[in-house]
Amino acid sequence: MSTPPTASAQGHSDAPKITSARDLARLAVGALGVVYGDIGTSPLYAIRECFNPIHGIKPTVSNTLGVLSLVFWALTLVVVVKYLTFVMRADNRGDGGILALLALVIPHGNGPDRRRKFGLIVLGLVGAALLWADGMITPAITVLGAIEGLEIATPVFRPFVVPIALAILVALFALQKRGTGRIGAMFGPIMLIWFVAIAALGVPWILREPRVLEALNPIWALRFMAEHHWGGFLILGAVVLCITGAEALYADMGHFGRTPIRVAWYVVVFPALLLNYFGQGALLIARGEGAGDNPFFLLAPPGLVYPLVALATAAAVIASQSLISGAFSLAQQAVQLGYSPRLTIVHTSDKARGQIYVPEINAALMVACLGLVLAFQKSTNLAAAYGIAVVGTMATTSVLLYAVARERWGWSPWRAGVVTGFFLAVDLSFLIANLTKIRHGGWFPLVVGGVIFTVMTTWKRGRTELAAKLRSASYPIELFMQELPTQRPLRVPGTAVFMTSDPSVTPVVLLHHYKHNKVLHEKVLLLSVRTEAVPFVPQGDKVDVRDLGSGFFKVVSHYGFMQTPNVSEILRLAQASGLRASPQESSFYLGRETLLTTGNVKMWRWRKALFAFLSRNAQSATAFFSIPPNRVLELGTQIQL
Repeated sequence: MSTPPTASAQGHSDAPKITSARDLARLAVGALGVVYGDIGTSPLYAIRECFNPIHGIKPTVSNTLGVLSLVFWALTLVVVVKYLTFVMRADNRGDGGILALLALVIPHGNGPDRRRKFGLIVLGLVGAALLWADGMITPAITVLGAIEGLEIATPVFRPFVVPIALAILVALFALQKRGTGRIGAMFGPIMLIWFVAIAALGVPWILREPRVLEALNPIWALRFMAEHHWGGFLILGAVVLCITGAEALYADMGHFGRTPIRVAWYVVVFPALLLNYFGQGALLIARGEGAGDNPFFLLAPPGLVYPLVALATAAAVIASQSLISGAFSLAQQAVQLGYSPRLTIVHTSDKARGQIYVPEINAALMVACLGLVLAFQKSTNLAAAYGIAVVGTMATTSVLLYAVARERWGWSPWRAGVVTGFFLAVDLSFLIANLTKIRHGGWFPLVVGGVIFTVMTTWKRGRTELAAKLRSASYPIELFMQELPTQRPLRVPGTAVFMTSDPSVTPVVLLHHYKHNKVLHEKVLLLSVRTEAVPFVPQGDKVDVRDLGSGFFKVVSHYGFMQTPNVSEILRLAQASGLRASPQESSFYLGRETLLTTGNVKMWRWRKALFAFLSRNAQSATAFFSIPPNRVLELGTQIQL
């Protein structure tokens, strides 16, 4: 059984090694497909939403320059300064992401330090929940935004936009079980073509209206805000769409490393985005309000609209795939860190780490995406739901960054406060601007995030209370071993493995087995799986074996929160310590608890019922730990919560 994360094991970074310029270029191109798919498809709808008629901001020269200035400085302050310069320094042994960042600041044990940081843990879980909501919205809005380009070519396609988007999404989710290895190899080159294409679309319009380059001056942004007052501030709710996907820079850091991600941004992504955004601005200045319906596709000559729609659709699928893969990885981390029931985690590649498939998450995402497309119909309607999830996660990252700066980097309170306070001020400005969109669709990520947050906290609390119950009914292993010689139980040939979450006590399953069957195997293994607060644990540090005497062995295995435990691997690694035990010749004893909600545990009744439901429907320990199913014996017990 897995236990809460600890910091004892020494992790290491599995980020790819760069030994030449060719390695750097290869990884940078790969990062284009995995890291920048989401932010790279933002030009499909970001500028259009800024000039949506509901905002009352017309595309005059002054307004266009003001919005472009806001876009430029949003990309600069959030992506360049916050994420690429500061947040990516907060790596957890080379890996990033909201839960990896949370693992850096989670105190271990149950002392006062842990109670003081309860708020940080809650914020981290809120950010993770909103990130899942983001993963539901991104495929829907990007695919819809791409297919809507057909309407520019001819209105005939208008009734078919939603059906085509639904078909693409169904195909995308159906392919997940095959793994992303082969498709992933194409992601980078396709996104490179995409970025070159969107840059090329913008250049002719910038040459036609070069005054759009004046928007690099922040005075235009300040002037825009001053002229429109509250209405100008609310435009930030649309401007935030240009930085969606910034969290992916941090979350995917372990797959590529800091340097390739930064090189890809500065050499390809940032220039391409700016050229396209400024090109759209030049188009608006040249054509006025008539270009506001879909300025991205209007950049292209009529003869290139269909190829552009095809390329945009491919880029949208890649952006969606990146978010789906990220949701799988986040689910695995949540399971390992103890915030989610066991899920079915299928490794789709024996060569590339991180390539996993989680059927339960895939099904939930597909249902949510299809429902969003059917409910909202247009990407402009979905834009209201998008911003809150993105900015909510960014704000929690800023708060957690303060804790990391103080505790891990040794910064003084004022230094950490000034830097992270500035980032938080930017995040909260975007968040406040998005709150006005709650009734227009912004409620969706809040509801989804609330449900996911409730599930995670209920599962964590329930497992804590259940462990306390089992601990109170258990027997110290030292006393059991002391009494063993006097009782002289009958020993039968073979090896018995008892899974336990607390290696310091005698497993309840072992006590029940001994009490009812009156025998013990010649070799007894007390196996505990510990999840460390690092993403990966090296092979040599995974297993500790202690001989307790009388044929008893305590085996403690260590796994990172981005690794999936495997009992066969544990027993194989234990051979280095002289312990011989074959999975195919051992008997595995597992406990199956039937939870009753009529006990005196201080949890609301509905949370007890939810925890019992989650426990009943969690993946079996046999499948999760890859135990040979024909070697498993389960002993049941009823526990009142």
